[in-house]
Amino acid sequence: MESWDEGGVRARIRELAARDPEQARFGAATHRYVLEPPLPEAEIRAFEDAHGIDLPAEYRSFVARVGNGPAGPAHGLMPLTRPRAEADDDWAVDDEWAEDRLPGRLAAPFPLTEPLAGRINVPTGDLTPGTLMLAEEGCGMYIRLILTGRHAGEIWRIDPDWGGFTPASPGFRAWYTTWLQRL
Repeated sequence: MESWDEGGVRARIRELAARDPEQARFGAATHRYVLEPPLPEAEIRAFEDAHGIDLPAEYRSFVARVGNGPAGPAHGLMPLTRPRAEADDDWAVDDEWAEDRLPGRLAAPFPLTEPLAGRINVPTGDLTPGTLMLAEEGCGMYIRLILTGRHAGEIWRIDPDWGGFTPASPGFRAWYTTWLQRL
């Protein structure tokens, strides 16, 4: 399992919060630099079993050792096993979160073999089986963790209006630590 320095991550998040007391940094007002406790191993395993998947090691170890969101890139990490506490706020991100958890969706084959650049002219739901939405950037743009196929473990960004569905990072650790190191 990929190891994390959970104390170091939490210390860095506290430092980021101290440098941004107004929560002016993009997404900070949403995630508020709060990191929920890690998930118990049994809860993660039950999630994987229920969806017929094995989470990529970098992400799995993060939620098991560091925390289950929300402090993180964009508007923050989405929780793995339970909806956000604010899920009744009618955000599109909550619908996206729930759609990912439909039976068979996470274990389905990821339909792309290559990045899809530019405007997307198909329903985005047709492109996201086999992926887990990690974060929302706003305006229908999401960060997704690829779970199946040759791109498994990679982080891709979907921007249906302009940017397509393209790789954003080779893995969860690189994506998350890049966010931690900015500022």
